[in-house]
Amino acid sequence: MNVDRPIGIFDSGFGGLTVVSSLVEQLPNEDIVYLGDTARAPYGPRSIAEVRKFALQGLDFLMDQGVKSLVIACNSASSAAVRDARERYDVPITEVVLPAASRAMAATRNGRVGVIATQSTVSSGSYEEAFAIARHVELTTQPAPRFVEFVEAGITGGDELLSVAREYLAPIQEARCDTLILGCTHYPLLTGVIGYVLGNSVTLVSSADACAQSTYAQLTQAMLLHHQPRDADRRFYTTGDASDFQGIGRRLVGGFVTDVTTVELD
Repeated sequence: MNVDRPIGIFDSGFGGLTVVSSLVEQLPNEDIVYLGDTARAPYGPRSIAEVRKFALQGLDFLMDQGVKSLVIACNSASSAAVRDARERYDVPITEVVLPAASRAMAATRNGRVGVIATQSTVSSGSYEEAFAIARHVELTTQPAPRFVEFVEAGITGGDELLSVAREYLAPIQEARCDTLILGCTHYPLLTGVIGYVLGNSVTLVSSADACAQSTYAQLTQAMLLHHQPRDADRRFYTTGDASDFQGIGRRLVGGFVTDVTTVELD
């Protein structure tokens, strides 16, 4: 495998840009190819079979770009397609569920961990499966579908969002969770309101940051990591409107989202 090939990152929309942001910080010398399937987002309300189909189409596209590794930067897609992807592609594959679960297991002090995620991720039981080995952990899962809608619209504050956050996070507070997994890569963009509602005593675990660390580890073990400083190339693709993607992406995570191209997957 050629170390000069890019890392391929797939997400249903904008949320995976939080993974890109973490990767840019942790792996600044790596080229990146990102695909956001915004035309068919959100994935959360869709069936597992449909999410699997869409995810594999997106990953096929990234493989055609000659990537050296794949990052499934979407909890719904990770839950639905990671097993198929590992059988289908001969490159290192990082997903977001297990890295986040591992970090939460290490972070919790009272053994009570919460997960907020899309309905598809919650229905898949992927986090329950990830925590099966941690018998000391009591897991509370809570769907938070409207959080995705706010992020996709570029909204990260306001009274309506605060009201929705209080509703979603009430079961987490009632269960006295001391650790919360942000089980959708959109959600780290809402850490302000989530942290405000829960307070400083609850540790927030970003699946985006955990995924980036796992990617670093996998590339290091495969001897595919760029060690020397270089000007990295970052390409962005969307199945939706390129100008909308660039505009919202730049507002959410900064100026590295440029030169977005629209593609079709069907």
